[in-house]
Amino acid sequence: MMHRLITILLFLTTSLFSYAQSDEVVIRKIYNEALTNGRSYDVLAYLSNQIGGRLAGSPQAAAAVEYTRQVMLDFGFDTVFLQPVMVPRWVRGEVEKGRIVNSKKIGSVKVNICALGNSIGTGIGGISAQIIEVQNFEELVSLGESEVKGKIVFYNRPLDPTLINTFRAYGGAVNQRGGGPVQAAKLGAVGVVVRSMTLSKDDVPHTGATHYQDGVPEIPAVAISTNDADLLSSLLKDDPGLSFYFETHCKMMPDVLSYNVVGEITGSKNPDEYIVVGGHLDSWDNGDGAHDDGAGCVQAIEVLRIFKALGMTPVHSIRAVMFMNEENGLRGGTRYAELAEKNNEKHIAGIESDRGGFTPRGFTIDAEGETLDKIMSWKSLFTPYNADDFLKGGGGADIGPLRSQGSVLIGLYPDSQRYFDYHHSAIDTFDKVNKRELEMGAAAMAALVYLIDHYGL
Repeated sequence: MMHRLITILLFLTTSLFSYAQSDEVVIRKIYNEALTNGRSYDVLAYLSNQIGGRLAGSPQAAAAVEYTRQVMLDFGFDTVFLQPVMVPRWVRGEVEKGRIVNSKKIGSVKVNICALGNSIGTGIGGISAQIIEVQNFEELVSLGESEVKGKIVFYNRPLDPTLINTFRAYGGAVNQRGGGPVQAAKLGAVGVVVRSMTLSKDDVPHTGATHYQDGVPEIPAVAISTNDADLLSSLLKDDPGLSFYFETHCKMMPDVLSYNVVGEITGSKNPDEYIVVGGHLDSWDNGDGAHDDGAGCVQAIEVLRIFKALGMTPVHSIRAVMFMNEENGLRGGTRYAELAEKNNEKHIAGIESDRGGFTPRGFTIDAEGETLDKIMSWKSLFTPYNADDFLKGGGGADIGPLRSQGSVLIGLYPDSQRYFDYHHSAIDTFDKVNKRELEMGAAAMAALVYLIDHYGL
């Protein structure tokens, strides 16, 4: 009896060891393929350098749709198709002008600004008014209409440099950009200037979407570089009556037709159950959107290419989705989820890469209970690649609408320290992307897709 028990235990131990070794071997092959034969960097080079900034509804966005569709066809994915979606069409227009007017110390001086996405423009002649600085909405409200009406509001709360997670720092400041114009307009302000959402001290303004509200006057809004924000703030301390001038020519046009681009490898056993990997194809127009989010798009495509290259036939269908209009509307992600529900498509998991093409540290996971425990049990498989930071957290904006059907949502979690140096700015360009870091991120995503597909959730 004891001999039989020992035999059984040895068999189980050997089986478990083989099971673990098998996963390690497969994941090693995935990384080897990405790092020796990877195509993500080449695809991103064309997307960034030849097409450039891809604001939703623009000719460049349309070119990116056709390019990524053709790339996935060339890679031989089982199915490649377009999902029509109506998107907003915001146009920046002529280069913005900004100036601090008649300061006591240095007179008038040009500053670096750019219009916030979705903002109305000032038109020819611009606006000039006294400017007042606030740190938050509470301070603004405490000033009251008597102090705000007819003035330009300057939101100058910086990202918190003590937060190691820079996305937390961003989250603690970005409401100034998103909701600042509405809050200022409610008190009669004529314009808004917002400190750029970056930890860097530089001369580069960072754009990003702002939002208007029905029944509240729409006023023009711009971002100002951090160096110029500091200059403006210091001058205001000596001259509270300081004026500011800015001129923008942006406007919102009628919605236009665009597309999500979808590539698929069909599952062998559960073809009607899907694992989605994706990024958003649109970007802001002032850079070429290499990190935000060209990197995520090419990594998603690379996941499927790796499966094809290694002859890996998934159990479930795997899709790479290039979502359209994350930056100023989220229309693509919303439409994808609507069509998934309409077509009775079950999405067991979604993985999004939208934090730049930097060194992958792990994943953020929006799951609970046994499902979360199961994913966490795979951490050690990523330890050899320094990508084992598995954290409970959000998955990503574009896959967020899939939450309603119970999908597990996961975000690639790269090193975040440099991301906001480039985010939404003219320096988010291809030369800022490291080939090996980009490929490591694609490999990490492919490895996690393999585990989800093989063992389920």
